[in-house]
Amino acid sequence: MDATRRHFLGTVATAATTAATTAQVKKGDSAMARPKFVFFDVNETLLDLKPLKESVGKALGDRPELVPLWFTTLLQYSLVTTVADRYSDFGDIGVACLRMVAQNQGIGLSEDAAKKALAPLRSLPPHPDVAPALARLLDAKYRLVTLTNSSDAAVADQLKSAKLDKLFETALSVEGVGLYKPHAHVYRWAARRMVADVSECLLVAAHGWDVAGAAWAGMRAAFVSRPGQQPFPLGPMPELTIPTLTELADKLVAFE
Repeated sequence: MDATRRHFLGTVATAATTAATTAQVKKGDSAMARPKFVFFDVNETLLDLKPLKESVGKALGDRPELVPLWFTTLLQYSLVTTVADRYSDFGDIGVACLRMVAQNQGIGLSEDAAKKALAPLRSLPPHPDVAPALARLLDAKYRLVTLTNSSDAAVADQLKSAKLDKLFETALSVEGVGLYKPHAHVYRWAARRMVADVSECLLVAAHGWDVAGAAWAGMRAAFVSRPGQQPFPLGPMPELTIPTLTELADKLVAFE
């Protein structure tokens, strides 16, 4: 990301932090208010990662137990690039990290083979609860937006493959800001893109780090407890914790 954009983000950070603090003070009055926008994380929150996990596990010598290590390494190095004021495509980082994990395990893995292993990322199926819940939210006049670490091109492919593309007003990717979630600027940038205050927006995600990052940035947050996922104990408690998007829709449709 260029210096001009980073300078701009820096100039709004203090004001955004002040606004977030004010929003938290008023949370007791507005916690159950209807959000203006509902932002959705994509990978694992909306889409089932099982095909990707199977492909990655096979590439790692048929060792599926190494898949969580690859994913955490991917998150680690996405944040390394963010902290170092650099940006690389999420898929490219995924390929690099897959090869790193393979090498540490004594597994030979070429760049082409690693790319092939990650190919299912762009055609993942949605969880069964997703499409019906999103349709209900649209019927209730909610404005739905994605906010994902995947690239613009990747999220477009993902939503089209999953037949979810018509359910979102806008598909936002961190590629537009050049920083990875859970950097606070990502959530504030996303709100500005939709011409809303960050406190008027709700992030829905199945990752504790994502939900915590949104809440720290002043955005409301809902945690979807997909299997194997937990909220971050040191982060703010999410406004909603639900097992599926079905319950999320129940809650949001009831908001006035």
